[in-house]
Amino acid sequence: MHVEFREFNPFDVWIWLKFSTIPSKREKEYVEELFHSWFYLGKLGAFNAENLQVQDTGLDISYMNYDTDAYNRSLVALMHNMGEFEYEGEWGRCWFDLGTSDAIAIDILINGLTQLSQEYVTIELLYLGGENDDWSTEDSDSRPTFMYDNLDN
Repeated sequence: MHVEFREFNPFDVWIWLKFSTIPSKREKEYVEELFHSWFYLGKLGAFNAENLQVQDTGLDISYMNYDTDAYNRSLVALMHNMGEFEYEGEWGRCWFDLGTSDAIAIDILINGLTQLSQEYVTIELLYLGGENDDWSTEDSDSRPTFMYDNLDN
């Protein structure tokens, strides 16, 4: 799976997948379950890089002292919104407002999609951000346009 970052605004980002063939209903379910799970974790603040106590400790975490108040001392890192997944031919896309979630969320998504592609549905390309010239996002009902109606004024 080739990963490419394009113009990226975390508050208004499209994530694009190109499959090796038109995905079946079951393959779409796998992809959507991964994205929904990722989003729910983000909505609950799981992608907070300021509170990675176990990761920062290293390999030996036996009898580790975990500071349960550390989360409250860190900045909030919440995802805000997810659109509906859309498909057209070999392409799939979904819109997100990643809010204040930290960049570790993107790494976790890429890791999950890489494994999904190896075991369940072949994903050739993953584009993070930007637009596809042959599939306009302007006509999509997935992205809540009301949030951006007054940006040009």
